[in-house]
Amino acid sequence: MTKKTSHILLWVYAVGFIVYLLAPLAVMAGAAFNNDKFPSVMPWKGFTWRWFDELYHDVYIWQYSQNTLWVALTVVALAVPIGTAGAILVNSLKGRSRSLLYAAMISPILTPGAVIGISTLIFWSKFSVPAGLHLSILGQTSFIAAYVMLMVLARLQSFDAGLEEAALDLGASHWQTLRRVLLPHLYPAIGAGALLAFFQSVENFNITKFTRGASNTLTVYIGSKARSGASPSINALATILIGVTIVGAIGYEVWRRRKAARLALLD
Repeated sequence: MTKKTSHILLWVYAVGFIVYLLAPLAVMAGAAFNNDKFPSVMPWKGFTWRWFDELYHDVYIWQYSQNTLWVALTVVALAVPIGTAGAILVNSLKGRSRSLLYAAMISPILTPGAVIGISTLIFWSKFSVPAGLHLSILGQTSFIAAYVMLMVLARLQSFDAGLEEAALDLGASHWQTLRRVLLPHLYPAIGAGALLAFFQSVENFNITKFTRGASNTLTVYIGSKARSGASPSINALATILIGVTIVGAIGYEVWRRRKAARLALLD
């Protein structure tokens, strides 16, 4: 196989892979503008904004969106410090104890969400704690904190432990060393972990389904609507979320490039 043929095949594969990923999103977004009660793009019955208007007047969507946002932010507030502390602890240990603690902390990732949800519900019922969004927060935190731990732990591998020793030798306390030496190095991983935790919570279905009680979140609501026949207003919501994601990604990339350019000028 020649170099030119390999290059062509690589481009064909890359284009096919991107189309495979984006085509369902394009179809879903197109259904949000199709004047048909069934969420589809074929047959096309004309362009309309009616599904966005229906979404705007759907009180359940707004109520469940608020619930979802509250749960996600609370999960971030819990999972980030727990995961960060766990990563620091695992990194400080050696030998078998480190392996055992590491395995125990990542085990929730390997456990099916339905199992975590049922286990959370059963465990807290023994203490007469009723189901509700507070249990959803606890259940989600139990496995999302592990994702944060993995991201922070990966960042710790590039940290020079000699900096901590130097700070302590110069008279800094352990708290000052943590706050002024270690945490600044970990901030990128902590920020990425917080973002991951937020989106993991927003999209969580299984744990929330078993622990939510009489409350509801946006993901569970959409799942229930999909089983009974989803309205194209759900497509309108998904289109808005995709748009926000794209704008956010572009904004971050512009900020990153400008920051890199400023640093290059300083060098």
